[in-house]
Amino acid sequence: MDFYYLSFSILAAVLFVLVQFGLSRLIAPHDPRGAKVFPYECGEVPLGSAWTRFNVGYYVFALLFLIFEVEVVFLFPWAAVLRQIGVTALIEGGIFLVILIFGFAFAWRKGYLVWR
Repeated sequence: MDFYYLSFSILAAVLFVLVQFGLSRLIAPHDPRGAKVFPYECGEVPLGSAWTRFNVGYYVFALLFLIFEVEVVFLFPWAAVLRQIGVTALIEGGIFLVILIFGFAFAWRKGYLVWR
């Protein structure tokens, strides 16, 4: 009996998605002219090919930013409940910060944080 509920749910989900795609195709405006043919619509006219090579340092810098940003965001809820969770959490948070600082020092030492 549970199999029928599962198959009905899957069928309903697939039909819902297909109906939404169909309605979008029927209702949404479609005007592939002018600014719509640009790779992005930021107001700037694209110059050159989209296949130009970029310095990999830009990507490494962006990834390091994301990694450290996400790791630092974990510190806010930890700091908010630090008094309730005690000294063990303080020690664990200190270890976390030491690892984060070592990662930052490593990236700095390797020159990944220098914008060239």
